[in-house]
Amino acid sequence: MEDKIHELVYSKTVIEFVTVANEFCRAIEAVNKFPVMANLQKVQKILPLLYLKTTMLPKTERVLDDELEKYVSELDYNVLHQKWLQALGEHDSFYEVFDPSIQFGQETMTASIAENLMDIYQSLKDFLMAYSMGNDEVMNDALFQCSYSFEEYWGQNLVNVLRAVHQLVYGDVDFDEADDKEKIKPGSGNPKWLDEFWGTGTDEDE
Repeated sequence: MEDKIHELVYSKTVIEFVTVANEFCRAIEAVNKFPVMANLQKVQKILPLLYLKTTMLPKTERVLDDELEKYVSELDYNVLHQKWLQALGEHDSFYEVFDPSIQFGQETMTASIAENLMDIYQSLKDFLMAYSMGNDEVMNDALFQCSYSFEEYWGQNLVNVLRAVHQLVYGDVDFDEADDKEKIKPGSGNPKWLDEFWGTGTDEDE
C-alpha cells in the first residue's frame, strides 16, 4: 500500500500538476510586482493548463483519519484578495453565466474576478504546502482534497473567471484610467466595461 501511494504522489501527472499549480500561485502572489495587464495575460495562459492538468490527476482515496492543516489563513487570503481587487478596480466585476441556482431563470449575477482567483489560489496553496512536506500519506490526502475541491468548487470558478480574464486581455482596457480603486468592493465594480464589451452600453456617462 505504501509503495502504491509513493508511486502515485510522485507520478509524472502529479508532478506536472504541482508545477502548474505552483506557477499559478506565484502569479497570484506577484500581483503588485507587474502591470495589471501583464498579470492577467499570465493568468490567462496558466488557467487552461491548470484545468487540463487537474483533470488528468490519478484517482486516490483518503488514508489519514485527521483533516489536513489549512495553510492559507484568513489574513493571507484577505491581503492578497485586496491587492487584486485594488489592481483590477472597476474591472473586477463580471456577469456570471453559470450558476446552478439561476441557470434556468432570467436573473443575472455579478461575480468578482479577484474573489474567484483567490478561491482557486487558496485550494492550490494549501495543497502545495502539504505536498511539500514530503510525507507520502499527507501528500496523498492533499491530492485527494484538491481533486475533490476541483470537482465540487474551484473547477467551476476557473472556467467562469477565464471568460472574464479573456475579455479584459482582448478588450483594450486601460487600467490607468480606472476609478478610485480604494472604494471598489468584490464583484461590485462599475459594470460599464461589461456592457460595452457586449455592445449594450449607452453613450451616456454613468
